[in-house]
Amino acid sequence: MESQSIIQEHLGKFRFGDSVCLFGDNSQKTNIEYAEVSSCSIQKFTNEFWTSKQRQADSLHEISYRACFKPQLPRFFIELLTKEQDVVYDPFSGRGTTCIEAGLLNRNVIANDINPLSKILSEPRFFIPDIETLKNRLYSIPFTEKANSTIDLSMFYHSETEAEVLSLRKYLEQRRQIGKEDELDHWIRMVATNRLTGHSSGFFSVYTLPPNQAVSQESQKKINEKRRQAPEYRNTKEIILKKSESLIRDISDKKVIRLRKIGENSLFLMKDARFTPEIESGCVQLTVTSPPFLDVVQYDEDNWLRCWFNSINAEEIASKITMTKKVEDWCGVMSKVFEELYRITKNGGYVAFEVGEVKGGELKLEEYVVPLGLTAGFSCEGIMINQQAFTKTANIWGVSNNEKGTNTNRIVIFRKSLI
Repeated sequence: MESQSIIQEHLGKFRFGDSVCLFGDNSQKTNIEYAEVSSCSIQKFTNEFWTSKQRQADSLHEISYRACFKPQLPRFFIELLTKEQDVVYDPFSGRGTTCIEAGLLNRNVIANDINPLSKILSEPRFFIPDIETLKNRLYSIPFTEKANSTIDLSMFYHSETEAEVLSLRKYLEQRRQIGKEDELDHWIRMVATNRLTGHSSGFFSVYTLPPNQAVSQESQKKINEKRRQAPEYRNTKEIILKKSESLIRDISDKKVIRLRKIGENSLFLMKDARFTPEIESGCVQLTVTSPPFLDVVQYDEDNWLRCWFNSINAEEIASKITMTKKVEDWCGVMSKVFEELYRITKNGGYVAFEVGEVKGGELKLEEYVVPLGLTAGFSCEGIMINQQAFTKTANIWGVSNNEKGTNTNRIVIFRKSLI
């Protein structure tokens, strides 16, 4: 871990752009420009600040979720702007990338997302199970050979696999209803939710889209017809065990203890990010987040099967998520988010707000975000643009990143005054 003096040295370079910024394995000089936003001259720093090659992400992050950033992004800011035991927050937590990375770096964590799936996918990973104990629990769950679903899942699952999925869903729901769902159950729910559908034999389903989005029943029928495939039997218990072993393969005993301690002291909320009274004023050193980008991702459509498995009303959740077509409406919501972030941020604390390029790159949200932060009371330290070369997996959603979504990581950095 960098010493505080080195961190302060980096901060000086970052704030003022007076010299070359060197990070990780990168030795390319940072390009520094100035942009006029809200009558202020804002520095823009462009470089390849982080890549997946600079540091292999921990295996614990390998949970798929739509529109999530890579762990290298929050790690960059956590290492640069915080010290151990500081509080790191994400108001739009998603799969939990920021909070998991913060925990691995021995920072305290507050995670929030109005979508209950976020907590289901995030919190259990702070409580790493013993594999043999997990295996015993899995094989103690009663699986019914014949089980009927209220929805048609035959295009996704072999009949025996479907019976196992239904039995697992019933078991977890019963445990929750009687208040006996424990850490092992939470872990099983998390892994099973992630394994419902995917494009390899490591998932419960026949070949379909990647696990960060579930197609409709009709779309899956077309996929099956086009590929001339039919669902084969998949052993759900063995798949859960195999994925669990993969998730924790990088986790040492020291990390297990660290994560548990952080997890026990963490706060996992399912609130509107504009209203989080559970968070104390002035307690957060750093927020690293990526908000919903207008209507780029359809959360209800992508997560309908995950919501079904966890007895969540997908349409109700989607109605609460900021999904607007007009940037003015989006800004109206985010302005209140920034007011709340200002309240909970320590004096001298930071917000790294990842935005992006939407509407084919014509709309750069940082130009709208800067005034929101300034109005809330923050100063803007600059806009960081992380350049990266996309691989063929960039279009794996079936959506070109040059047409829709994020082309580059664009992060607006705010700071709350020390006074």
